Amino acid sequence: MTLGVRGLAIDGEGRILLVRHTYLPDWWLPGGGVDRGESLHDALVREMREETGLVLTGPATLLSIHSNEAHFRGDHVAVYLIRDFTTGPASQHGEIAETGWFAPDALPDALSRGSRARLGEYLDGVPADPRW
Repeated sequence: MTLGVRGLAIDGEGRILLVRHTYLPDWWLPGGGVDRGESLHDALVREMREETGLVLTGPATLLSIHSNEAHFRGDHVAVYLIRDFTTGPASQHGEIAETGWFAPDALPDALSRGSRARLGEYLDGVPADPRW
């Protein structure tokens, strides 16, 4: 079994932070895998800093957990809401091609299916789908 985290970071203007990877198409909620011995929260903190430079300054709220069997056998993804943060330099080691803040009504067309579904759940109050 594998476990991952994704952060739904929303700034003071209501914009959502998304990333575009060098090795995947589309825009995604930032995040990644939980390392052995690492808590979900610690993985979220690490991944957000590495991929985007975002540093949590307050608690993150668990929104949902999803099975990602369609893409990775035995994989699960936890999605957290992040509202309290500062930004600094990312240390993403060339993994991220681009980061961007997007208004909810101006999301990129090339948004990954899973990220689009999670944003719909949060923004539109759609019940969380247990599948990524």
